Formats: sequence, structure tokens, C-alpha cells
Amino acid sequence: MTEFSDFDTGRRARRLRVDTLVRLRWLAVAGQSIAVIFTFFGLGFPLPIGFCFLLIAISAWLNIGLRLRFAVSYRLTDGAALALLAFDILQLAGLLYLSGGLANPFSVLALAPIIISAVSLPWQKTLRLVLLMILAASILVFWHLDLPWYPGQTLNLPFLYVVAIWISIVLGACFVSVYASRVAEEARQLSDALAATELVLAREQHLTQIDGLAAAAAHELGTPLATIALVVKEMANLVPAEGVIADDIALLSQEVRRCRTILSKIASLDSDGAGMIENMTVGHLIEEVVEPHRNFGVAVKTIPAGELPEPICRRNPGMLYGLGNLVENAIDFAKSEIAVHYEWGADTVTIRIEDDGPGFAPDVLNRIGEPYVTTRGNMRRAKSEEGAGLGLGMFIAKTLLERSGAAVTAGNRPAPGTGARILVVWPRGMFQRRAPSARDAAPVITRDLTRS
Repeated sequence: MTEFSDFDTGRRARRLRVDTLVRLRWLAVAGQSIAVIFTFFGLGFPLPIGFCFLLIAISAWLNIGLRLRFAVSYRLTDGAALALLAFDILQLAGLLYLSGGLANPFSVLALAPIIISAVSLPWQKTLRLVLLMILAASILVFWHLDLPWYPGQTLNLPFLYVVAIWISIVLGACFVSVYASRVAEEARQLSDALAATELVLAREQHLTQIDGLAAAAAHELGTPLATIALVVKEMANLVPAEGVIADDIALLSQEVRRCRTILSKIASLDSDGAGMIENMTVGHLIEEVVEPHRNFGVAVKTIPAGELPEPICRRNPGMLYGLGNLVENAIDFAKSEIAVHYEWGADTVTIRIEDDGPGFAPDVLNRIGEPYVTTRGNMRRAKSEEGAGLGLGMFIAKTLLERSGAAVTAGNRPAPGTGARILVVWPRGMFQRRAPSARDAAPVITRDLTRS
């Protein structure tokens, strides 16, 4: 069975592009050049301008080399991206060494590579960059040239002030890296989960389209099958009533009738039978959801309740898959049985799924419905298509059911009972959106497959 872990849901596409780093570095080269020129020529501050432009030139030549070596759309590996961001930190540290160390107000720009790494690279890579930046900042506290100032004057900041700048940069790097990486990781998880949901929908939609394709094929096969039946009948009139050929023709006639019967059933899917298949009562919906899960060592009970006429809904693959996932989760954690209560009234249709297992842990209960939240172990009773323990099942189920108009609530059964409880509630009008029956549809001319 194909698992969602086998699909590439976009992780490779989120790698840093060479073009992104090149553009950002050109921006840094331009800003550094303007700052050096303005400081040296505009303010007249003494500055080792030759060495400064040497470092800037190295960065520019690296950009040119990357442009010549890689295509614009090329995406770097994590290791290559880490190396380029580490170069940016060292290049900026060299410029700060030539222009006053951490006393230079532009020292805060050392956080830029950290932010880029935090939102695009694994946290292990970001941690290495943070350590490299802390090492470079620590060296600059003690070893650096004087801060450029007016000729004949020296600006000496208190050592305690420089240490305070070091602390602020270090704390800023730690906070920014954790905050940005966490936000980016949540966005990645949500993107992966939505991609998995789309895969489920595409698969289920493909299955629902098979009925229509089969009916269309039945209509197309009607004419050649009728021709074959006519030829077989004429051949039967030309040969003796007894003999091997007569037996073969009788067998052929029998198989033709069998084919016509099968095609007649298939063709009825798009006529009078469509209402029975496309439209289903809430009881039929529950039975179709529960039936595949009755043989996993757990008793599954269905308990209806409702005085009004039973509501009828349109067959919805997303609804079936979502409820099936909830039932499957209940079976995985139940001790001996689960109960599926379904009831309807004038305004709502409610399905309540309960098990007698341990229930949801308090730390998980507040995050139910978020992607990649799981407490599932390796041993499972039910077989699932999203893989074991990925934490996508509840997210997919909740997303699919909410798309159908339902509100999904998770909790635990009240004492003295134990186990989890999932409540799915539709407004009755939203639940009863039905497929049009053959009586409501425009007349359709079809072949009569029962005639030869």
C-alpha cells in the first residue's frame, strides 16, 4: 500500500535557490560599498578602505562564480547553503574587524544569515551558524581596529558597553533563530499535511469517477454486443441442432446474454440506480464507514436515534474517508469496543464516535486536529493508508469533514467512563445536499441492452 511518506510533498522545492542568495549578497555588497565610501569620503573618517573593498570584492566575485556555475533555478543542498551563509558571517566579521568591532552600529547585520538559515535550513545547521557567529563576535570584542572617527580624535567606548552589545547580539541570534525556525517549521508541517490531504482527495475522487466511466463504457459496448448476438442467432439457424459446432454456438449465446446482463447493471448507474448509489441515508453512510473495520478484534456498535424522517445525503468520498479515519483511530486505542452513535433532528445531524480506551492525553487534547500530532505506537489494529504514526490521520479527517460543512470536536468521555469521544455535527440543510435523481434530470436516450 502506498504511504504518504513515499510522496515528495514539497520538501525539495523549499531548498534555498542560488538566485535567492546571490540577490541578497548583491544587496549586501551594494550596502557595504555605500557605507565604506560615505564613511571615508563623506565623513572623512580614516578607514583601511583598500582592505574593506578587498573583502567586498571577494563577496562580489563569489556571486559571479555562482552565477556562472549554477542555473538561476538551481536549489542548493543544505550543506552548500550552510557554507555560503557561513561565508557571509565571516566576511561581515572581517569588515567589522577593520571598522571598530562590535562598537560599529552595523554589527547587528550579523543576524541576517541566521534568519535566512532559520527559515530554510534544519535547526542543526542553524545551530552551527549561531555558534560561528558567537565565536566571531567574541573575537571582535577583544581584537579589532579602532572605530573610525574624526581625524585627531579617538572614540573609545567603555568595555562594559561593548560586552553589553555582545550579549544583545548573542541573545538576539538565539531568539531569532528559535522563533523563525519554529514559525517556518509549523508552516512546512501545514504545507505537507495539506499536500497529503490533496493526495487523499485525488485518490478518492478517482474512485468515484470509475462508476461514470463504467457506465459510459457499457453504453459504448452495447452496439457491438447487439451485433454479436444477432450474428450468433443467425449462425445457430444455419448449423445442425446437434454437434460440436451447435454446442459452441449455444455456449457463445449464453455468454453474450451474460455480458448483456452485466452491462445492463452497469448502465443503470447513470439512470434510475444513480439515486440509490449517489444518495444515501445517514444509516447507510454509517454502515459503509463501519463495515471495513469490523474484523480487527474490537466490537463495533452502531446506535441510531431520531424521530423525524432519516436525512439523506449525497455520497461524498471526503466524508466517507474522514469518518473512516475517525473510526479507525478509535479501533486502534479501544480495549474491547467502540460505539458509533448517530442521531438527527430538525436542525442538525450528529455522529458521535466513542471508544473504551485510555482517551486523549491532556497535552494532546489541546492540539487535536493539528498536523503531525500523534500518540500512536508501532502496533496498530487497523490498517491505514497514511503510514504508521505520522499524525496526519486526525488532521485529514477533520479537514475533509469540515469541507463537507461539519464541525468536529474532540474530547474524552465523562466519568466514570473512559475513552475518547469525537463529535461530528452538520446543520441538517448542509448534510442533505443530495445528488439529482433521474426524475429531476433531463431525459437521456440510452440503448436498450436487453434486446438483440
